[in-house]
Amino acid sequence: MEAINASIGFDRRLAQQDIAGSRAHAAMLAATGIITNSDADAIREGLLTVLSEIEGGDFPFSAALEDIHMNVEARLKEVVGPAAGRLHTARSRNDQVAVDFRLWVRDQCDAADSALAAVQKSLLGQAEAGADWVMPGFTHLQVAQPVTWGHHMLAYVEMLGRDRSRFADARRRMNVSPLGAAALAGTSFPIDRHMTAQALGFDGPMTNSLDAVSDRDFALEYLAAASICALHLSRLAEELVIWSSAQFRFVRMSDKWSTGSSIMPQKRNPDAAELIRAKIGRIFGANVALMTVMKGLPLTYSKDMQEDKEQVFDAADNLMLALAAMAGMVADMSANRDALRAAAATGFSTATDLADWLVRELGLPFRDAHHITGSLVAMAEKQGCDLPDLSLAQMQSVHDGIRADVFDVLGVDNSVASRTSFGGTAPVRVREAIALWQEHLG
Repeated sequence: MEAINASIGFDRRLAQQDIAGSRAHAAMLAATGIITNSDADAIREGLLTVLSEIEGGDFPFSAALEDIHMNVEARLKEVVGPAAGRLHTARSRNDQVAVDFRLWVRDQCDAADSALAAVQKSLLGQAEAGADWVMPGFTHLQVAQPVTWGHHMLAYVEMLGRDRSRFADARRRMNVSPLGAAALAGTSFPIDRHMTAQALGFDGPMTNSLDAVSDRDFALEYLAAASICALHLSRLAEELVIWSSAQFRFVRMSDKWSTGSSIMPQKRNPDAAELIRAKIGRIFGANVALMTVMKGLPLTYSKDMQEDKEQVFDAADNLMLALAAMAGMVADMSANRDALRAAAATGFSTATDLADWLVRELGLPFRDAHHITGSLVAMAEKQGCDLPDLSLAQMQSVHDGIRADVFDVLGVDNSVASRTSFGGTAPVRVREAIALWQEHLG
């Protein structure tokens, strides 16, 4: 029973939040006249002593005391004596753990925001360096149209920006205090829940005591945001794995973020990227696990909820590790401008530019232009060349209205430069977007 019931093996991580909540609760009890000022002062000072012992590694955690709350309270009694017994007045472990966990998850939202900003800055550095570097844009992992390296990097800046907004949104919604809900029904003591909420940085108290002790939406929202964020990191990691291969040679990973082989001395393995790519499994798994724990629970608190913390702790640890690794890896990698440009010129990447030219210059319906361009691509494929390598006479054999100035749109540089629509890949638009993000990130 002790083995299955105890949570101190993992919820000791809530020590700082538990003590912060207890100090706020003690101050409120004194302010409302429920306990004396002298008892509250002794409790508050004693809790700082306990926190110092925990942070210094000198605290004797006991599985027999089940959880962080009882471990702290037992040690507080040893430090300050009988006054410690007054701390739990008008409070239950149900609202205590709810406020501790909420405070911890709120801190993780802030940490994720800072870490995401660091990755964005690394990506912006790459985007600025290669704002006009031409590379292939892909659909179905097939060469589609030329884009710029800067534009590609900015795509991930945008993704991570949405991740930051999700964490911020989740933080706003979770920033209400369950403290004072007691076991489930509130308390008959004249407590001031607004006072404790303000002391702990909440916007206010939760308005329903039943919901306050049974809600774990805040943890689920954090895990949902973490899952989407990890998904984005995994997509970027996948591209870096592909791009660093000998077949692509788009990027070179620094020695700090790649490893050698135990048998093949030439290898430079993108292990950091591969491990980041794998983190989505653990983080998404934590999300599914907690949803499964919560899905069948009647109101209010059930011991099942003890299974909430390990999932979130593991997900948060792995997300922060993945973000730190991605920030460092992206900052240190070097893009191969020549390889990017060479790849951009393959796969008939300017075929759409040719079709657009036929529409714009000759007034053809787009479907007709699409058919003519397809015929010219087939001709180039048969001759083993690309579209710009066809002669004007060959092009005119498909449509006699084609003029020599068609070659102006067939170069990859002209192609990307022409994409000046808002959000497009033209270097002028890329530099504008970089400037906006730099201003935003500070």
